Amino acid sequence: MLILARILCLAGGYCFGLIQTSYIYGKLHGIDIRQHGSGNAGTTNALRVLGKKAGAIVFLGDLFKSVAACTLTHIIMNALGIENVYLYVIYSAAGVVLGHNFPFYMQFKGGKGIAATSGIAIGLLDWRIALIELLLFVLCVAITKYVSVGSICLLLGLLVSYVLFAYHGSFGFTSDAKKLESCIVLALIVILGIARHSANIRRLINGTENQLTFGSRKKTES
Repeated sequence: MLILARILCLAGGYCFGLIQTSYIYGKLHGIDIRQHGSGNAGTTNALRVLGKKAGAIVFLGDLFKSVAACTLTHIIMNALGIENVYLYVIYSAAGVVLGHNFPFYMQFKGGKGIAATSGIAIGLLDWRIALIELLLFVLCVAITKYVSVGSICLLLGLLVSYVLFAYHGSFGFTSDAKKLESCIVLALIVILGIARHSANIRRLINGTENQLTFGSRKKTES
């Protein structure tokens, strides 16, 4: 029964992840975002190709699909009286990231999942983690001007803060095994996110990574 619950959370999260905000926004404005800029269906490319408004809308859309999936899992699991709710929340979050990164209707070519992963920090319903992630990302990007650096720091910060809080009594785990399982699943999400940044990491090492700039569609296409 609880194995089935994990599968359902993962599948349900995947369905939420299929809401490709950048792809939908681009189509509404007459372009396929994957054919412009870096070709990535995510917030940063939408920002560079379509401008600040598009970047904000895409980020919030991808963020809140994770929040929605995690919140719905909280509600359903609590209503069913299932213990260790946060384990299933993490499975739902993993599904969202997989759906965002590998949407079947886009030939499994989605984004890098950073905004969707950011939503996990809010979906955990712990303001401390959300604040830590926000500060980490903003400070890293402000200091380095590299979104990729901020994204990687956000991923690592999410994992470290979750593990620390989980093992200091937060999230109401009644089973050490399920607590550890949740940490492992979150670690896999983080590893996937970093792996999706492999090209960025190579460019950072070579000194050729693009710094954050704000543009518009006209400017980018010219």
